[in-house]
Amino acid sequence: MRYRLGSFLLLIYILVGLYVAWVHDYLTPTLLRQIAQALLAIFLWFLILLGVNLHIGGG
Repeated sequence: MRYRLGSFLLLIYILVGLYVAWVHDYLTPTLLRQIAQALLAIFLWFLILLGVNLHIGGG
């Protein structure tokens, strides 16, 4: 029970932090797109070697 409460509080803390960063323009759609592209490239690197384009959106 204690572990679940701690996990829930950590999740709330992170979500509030994300909201504050978004409102104060530390997070932007461009930055989120770049992070998503980087994560795709890291986890799906074998597709890049096969010639698949993992770029998201226009740009």
